[in-house]
Amino acid sequence: MKNVLNLILLSILTLFSGYALSETEVNVIGLFTDKAVLIIDNGKPQTLSVGQTSKEGVKLIAADSQKAVVEIEGKRKQLAMGQAASVMGSATKLESATLYADASGHHVTEGFLNNTMVQFLVDTGATTIAMNEIDAKRAGIAYNNEEAILVQTANGNAKAHRVTIATVRIGSLVLHQVDGVVLEGGSPSLVLLGMSALNRLDMKRDGIALTLTKKY
Repeated sequence: MKNVLNLILLSILTLFSGYALSETEVNVIGLFTDKAVLIIDNGKPQTLSVGQTSKEGVKLIAADSQKAVVEIEGKRKQLAMGQAASVMGSATKLESATLYADASGHHVTEGFLNNTMVQFLVDTGATTIAMNEIDAKRAGIAYNNEEAILVQTANGNAKAHRVTIATVRIGSLVLHQVDGVVLEGGSPSLVLLGMSALNRLDMKRDGIALTLTKKY
């Protein structure tokens, strides 16, 4: 009886171990018309044609010389040459995303402000999430009723408005009620993922990879 209980316990632990670690990682190393060369889960490079699905479950939706669109765990990701993404499986409770530095050493990734897709730039020097008014309007973030403040940027002082962002999403990471600022005009060109979001995440660097995991 004791052996049977031990076997059941071991089976449960194994099940939950896999449950917590379900993750698919994709790296784009080659782009062509209707084809892409991918490294999946640190395996050997493999070439997929549009419509093909790898044995790991990654489907190539579209590809040209500039970008590839892949579907992972039912989620679509647009990746340029050298870019990569990790998506936690739908069965896992962990909320995590791995970003890879570009040639300039910056971690840029697509994500969502509310339900609007934007490009995020990880910026530990930014106090909050910062965006231009064009991205704010696209995401339905009201800012005109907020008192204008002055913020310091690389180009000098700029007028901005404090806001609270309902939802910020990157891969399986979802944050609610995040502080941000909207800068008047078209700068910054990318949405800066600042410390109001990063303080709620564990950040782990490994070479060019930056893994973000939700704390709470």
